[in-house]
Amino acid sequence: MENIKKINKEINKMTKNGDIQKAIEYCQNLLINEPNDTNLHIRLGDLYLDWHLDIYQAKQYIDEAITEYQKAAEVLIDNGEIYYKIGLALYYKGELDKAINYFNIAIDKSAPKAQTYYMISNCLKKKDRFQDALDYVNLALKHVFLNSSRLHYSKFRLLNSLYFTNKKKKILAIYELLLSYLTLPFDKEAIKNLKDKAKWIKIIPVLLKADGYLAAGDIEHAFQAYSQAIDKMPGFSILYTLLGDAYRKTGKLEEAIVEYKMSLWIDSLNYTAYSGIVQAYEELGDYENAISYYKKYIKIHPNNAVLHSNIANLYFMKGEAQKAISHYQAAITINPKPNWTSIVAQTLGYIQQNVLKNTDCAIANYHLANSLSPKEIDVYISLGSAFYDNEDYKNALIVYRRALELEPENSKIHCNLGYLYWGMGDIDEAIKEYHLSIKYDQSYDIAHNNLGVIYLDDLVQIQNAVDCFERAIECNPNYALAYYNLGRCYALKGENVEAAKYFQQAMDVNNITNEIDPSDIQERLNNLFN
Repeated sequence: MENIKKINKEINKMTKNGDIQKAIEYCQNLLINEPNDTNLHIRLGDLYLDWHLDIYQAKQYIDEAITEYQKAAEVLIDNGEIYYKIGLALYYKGELDKAINYFNIAIDKSAPKAQTYYMISNCLKKKDRFQDALDYVNLALKHVFLNSSRLHYSKFRLLNSLYFTNKKKKILAIYELLLSYLTLPFDKEAIKNLKDKAKWIKIIPVLLKADGYLAAGDIEHAFQAYSQAIDKMPGFSILYTLLGDAYRKTGKLEEAIVEYKMSLWIDSLNYTAYSGIVQAYEELGDYENAISYYKKYIKIHPNNAVLHSNIANLYFMKGEAQKAISHYQAAITINPKPNWTSIVAQTLGYIQQNVLKNTDCAIANYHLANSLSPKEIDVYISLGSAFYDNEDYKNALIVYRRALELEPENSKIHCNLGYLYWGMGDIDEAIKEYHLSIKYDQSYDIAHNNLGVIYLDDLVQIQNAVDCFERAIECNPNYALAYYNLGRCYALKGENVEAAKYFQQAMDVNNITNEIDPSDIQERLNNLFN
């Protein structure tokens, strides 16, 4: 026993002076003579683990630690603390399922329950099982009193994340934060963690230098400075996030993603890293991975309407309309702000009207958007369009007239009214509205084109139609439909060569804009000379 105390005293002296390597060599030399000394194997495992976790080191000694612990476990098969240490080393190695298995064995063999349940909670956080992590923190708190600062702080972060819109849970989270401060003097590990975080001050000059390089456009030196900060303190999540941000801002998206992933591995509740990585994937056009990280982000913030809206946008861009609708509906249900929710409801209505062709659902969502933002003109325009698609011309007319009360000189509303009257067969009112639309916006190409179609097809006033289509093309040189209609005019006039020219221009532009079925244009061209 005295020999053990003497050995521990010598090792403690070396580690206190910061010479872990010397302490490791000391243990290794002792084990040459005493290869079956379990205490030495455990102590050597602890030294390897401490060296691995040293924030000023970037070395990998986790496997050596596990080996030493396992040698001790071969002899002390019923010692719960040994299994706890193996689980801890596996946790830092990233083998979370194995770590949880060893922690459960440790509990069965009477290891300290509070600390072991706490580590299971940490494993579950890294596996994105945040509610389960909270349950294990609560379980850990049942087995400890004063030595609980880390547990209370972990519970604070989980509550603050999972229930950030719930006022009662917010109050409970603040209560847990206060308890973490009050119990800090009794929690040695928490004090050690706090001291490690305080060392952050030492690298502030390096970070300021990196920011200065970045602002000056000296990208390479900025990256070198951020990397230098990480080399000095590799255990800080925020450093990887900052480097990821720098990479992303300069277009190095793949490199940014690597840094964000490292940041999230260290701290799975790092919201800034989540925001950065989904933006990087979106900018890469990798919607699949962006969605994957949004799902993880939503597990942390299930009541964040913006996250639901963002993932819905990605599903829509991928063509998965039903999944998009589900998340848009979640965003609307959470309803943080009327104006914002109105936009989401309008987007949902657009998908239901134009993608799923469900005009009844679209109308319901447009009504919701209108009730939340009664002065938003775009909502009236969308609602009127949905009523038109539903062949409910009476309600479409009511909606457009109500919109004109808010903005009587809105060119788009007059254009939509023109289209509505045209569909109802009231040509005179349609022409009147199209003229008003052009009066209030002379560059409105659609109004010029639609008025030209009425002159061409309903009134057979070919020259008036030609004038309208030519104005539409002046307003928008990439308007395939206007070229096509102009070609129809010249075909009716018997000027086939001129008609062919405009049909060909329509074809060329349509290859880019995809406004018209190409076979319709080709058929017109073929008929000119048959």
